[in-house]
Amino acid sequence: MTFEDLGLSPALLSAIADAGYEKPTPIQEGAIPVALTGRDVLGIAQTGTGKTASFTLPMIERLSRGRARARMPRSLVLAPTRELAAQVADNVKLYAKNHKLNMALLIGGVSFEPQKRILDQGADILIATPGRLLDHFERGGLLLTGVDILVIDEADRMLDMGFIPDIERILKLLPPRRQTLFFSATMPSEIKHLVDNFLNDPVRVEVARPAQTAELITQYILRVSDNQARTKREALRDAINRDTVKNGIIFCNRKRDVDVVARSLQRHGFSAAPIHGDLDQSQRTKTLADFKSGELRLLVASDVAARGLDIPAVSHVFNVDIPRNADDYVHRIGRTGRAGLKGEAVTLVSAEDAKALAKVVKLIGKEPEELKLDGAAATPAPSTPTAEPASSEAASEDKPKPRRRSRSRNKPDASKAKADASESPDMAASEDAPAMAEAPVEARAHEEPQSTERAAPRERSSRSQRSSRQDRSSRQDRHERDTSPVGFGDHVPEFLLRPAFP
Repeated sequence: MTFEDLGLSPALLSAIADAGYEKPTPIQEGAIPVALTGRDVLGIAQTGTGKTASFTLPMIERLSRGRARARMPRSLVLAPTRELAAQVADNVKLYAKNHKLNMALLIGGVSFEPQKRILDQGADILIATPGRLLDHFERGGLLLTGVDILVIDEADRMLDMGFIPDIERILKLLPPRRQTLFFSATMPSEIKHLVDNFLNDPVRVEVARPAQTAELITQYILRVSDNQARTKREALRDAINRDTVKNGIIFCNRKRDVDVVARSLQRHGFSAAPIHGDLDQSQRTKTLADFKSGELRLLVASDVAARGLDIPAVSHVFNVDIPRNADDYVHRIGRTGRAGLKGEAVTLVSAEDAKALAKVVKLIGKEPEELKLDGAAATPAPSTPTAEPASSEAASEDKPKPRRRSRSRNKPDASKAKADASESPDMAASEDAPAMAEAPVEARAHEEPQSTERAAPRERSSRSQRSSRQDRSSRQDRHERDTSPVGFGDHVPEFLLRPAFP
């Protein structure tokens, strides 16, 4: 099947040809013809299968006739992250270049005023993250009663990020008579609840079972000797140094670890940069642009980059940590093996990751192959780790805690030495005998009174402690006697003996 068979207009077919696409993917073959008829679509497909074109192409086709009014967009696309929303906007610009359609992109991290000006002019296509969309609505700069087409992309990611309450609120602000295109990689029970409540008899288009990894991705696990951050960074560098690694995305579970790994790679001469939710939007945009253009070889990311980022030429994905949610493993490695290209995914695994690895294996239905390396990563970590600069956070993590030194460790035990000497007379003449056994009798006789004198202060201090405890207990007893409540005793006042009713 070709794009001409899907029922698209010549203007759209020309834009698709200019983009270099020749054949539609399975999700596009199933979703585009149904969406062109105006029916609701429930699309379930693994990541990297072309879901974005599955809703942008029919949306542009249907919006080619008509005109938007001020502050009343004709279509709405909801995306979980800024990067995914910006990517959808890039696809709309690519496919709609032969159409006169206005587009507005509402994402956080940028100024309100340029977004407000575009909304005031009228937007045919509005692409937004849920939080920024509700901000514009609450400020009175947006009305959603004119939305004819609603697209919810990466719905399961919306669930993971806690956007479901915002999605439900937005859906109640939209007109009931609308077309809804709902796309997700998996179908948890919460997502099924949204589908049942807000979609009208949708056509289900499923091209692969949920959580199935692409066949073009070769999956490996690289076992490390322990779960220490330094050990994993050494193994990661050995895995990157192979000849097959052209570029790659490196995933960590925590934002702090993203910065640490990125700085470590930079110190060892790699072209790497971090990307996560705490960075400024301008920095995130520039980092992604550098990675797409090839100026940046390694992108160290949190799960903000695990969904929806369409970078076709990513050769490798590295998981420094196994994701907390097994579904995220599928989305992470889905950043490679896209657009018909082969990819490779390497996950670092220690003995502590056995349970998390078992969940991933159960989800994907197969166990990844083991990657064998000749470098330091393939052997247990040395007892004395390689030194790294102590000024960074990574060095502070890797620095071993100093052991407390006991003052009495190196002191000779005089009593033990004396007992040993008395039990074994030969010990006094040996070289290994304690110094006390080798000393003359006169010296020992001279030292004994000193030990008695040293013991005297300890006895006095112990006696003073006992006396202080006794004084303290006696003071406490006196306090209890002085503060104990006083009753009438055997004496009863006369007024209490009088009858109440004479």
